[in-house]
Amino acid sequence: METPFPKSISFAKKYSRLLETVDISNTLGILINADPDSMASAMVLKRIFWNKVRRIFVFRINTIKRADNLAFIQFLAFKQKHIRNLKRSEISKWALVDAQPQHHKLFMNHKFNIIIDHHPLTDPIQADFLDIRDDYGANASIMTEYLKAAKIKPSPKLATGLFYGIKTDTHNFAGSAKPNDIKAFQYLYPYASMRILSKIESSEMTRDMLPKYRMAMKHVVFIKDIAFVHMESVDNPDLLVLIADFFMKIAEVQWSIVSGVYNDNLVVIFRNAGFQGDAGKTAHKIFSPWSGSAGGHRHAARAEVPLESLRDDIKDESELASLMKNILKDM
Repeated sequence: METPFPKSISFAKKYSRLLETVDISNTLGILINADPDSMASAMVLKRIFWNKVRRIFVFRINTIKRADNLAFIQFLAFKQKHIRNLKRSEISKWALVDAQPQHHKLFMNHKFNIIIDHHPLTDPIQADFLDIRDDYGANASIMTEYLKAAKIKPSPKLATGLFYGIKTDTHNFAGSAKPNDIKAFQYLYPYASMRILSKIESSEMTRDMLPKYRMAMKHVVFIKDIAFVHMESVDNPDLLVLIADFFMKIAEVQWSIVSGVYNDNLVVIFRNAGFQGDAGKTAHKIFSPWSGSAGGHRHAARAEVPLESLRDDIKDESELASLMKNILKDM
């Protein structure tokens, strides 16, 4: 099913439809792959449904170790739980924000009543309320429109979360920013706390990450205009994102691709300067044949492939780096 809303429909009408998906007897579970954009989006959905459902819980599928994400949670008082703490019997309605079910295998285990996302639609999906808007560079920008439609003035913490979510997902407006993102950013600016934002933004690294950066710089290889490094096993895939962003700072690099193994999956992070190629389409084309999940934007994408799916191509994990290099040579 494609989005049921034509481009011309107002957010006021969509907001009315959104309210119809729940009632006061429901307990809503909001599922996210936690990053600033998805966490800010979940904060808005919680605010919109405050006093309109019995209870609301936010569940994340990932482990949070990035310093800025930890600061986001601390300073914006964002309450959420890991999905391992989920009791399915407690949840009567499910929402997914800043993602689509095919983006991760843990999303595929749920039947969603609400899906709001800004990534391009790659596979047919269904939900009672479905709003997919790829003319927004950040999902937080979409959720800002819903706040405005609800006539809700954002609190400083909520506005700061949305403000930061837009900044990060558009790479400070140097990446996938669209006019809609600029409009939302301008609306939020008077309400956001620059003091809290400054603290979150300055919390990008912890001391225990430094050896990983040293490893990345030692083993990075350059294939044409691609910077690539395989980080072997990692405790958290967010490290791969930080290193991919780091290598994009090299002047000669148009692509930064970083891979690693996490929870018996090969995780690959794509970054693209945007002059040519499309990171989301490239990730999907390369990795979907291996029964993996892959997708994203022109500038940023992610793929996850079960190691078991790669057994016909490699003998063991020590060959993953060579496999990746061979793939990238054909890009």
